[in-house]
Amino acid sequence: MTRFLVVLTDVRPVDGVRRDERQAPERRRQVVGASSREAADRIAGAFMALGMVRAGRQRVKVIAVGRRYGL
Repeated sequence: MTRFLVVLTDVRPVDGVRRDERQAPERRRQVVGASSREAADRIAGAFMALGMVRAGRQRVKVIAVGRRYGL
């Protein structure tokens, strides 16, 4: 079963260096788990209505975790 994380992060200013989320991930503000993609999309939609997201200072990411291939 695939679970999903909905992550609200701060947007880093562009400093001329290529962004690498593995080396320097953006600061997380909120992390919420969801058991289905539909639920994750609804949570992400609620986050996208926030003023800081609409102003471009924060971003919303939906990440699939625990995905099983070949089933």
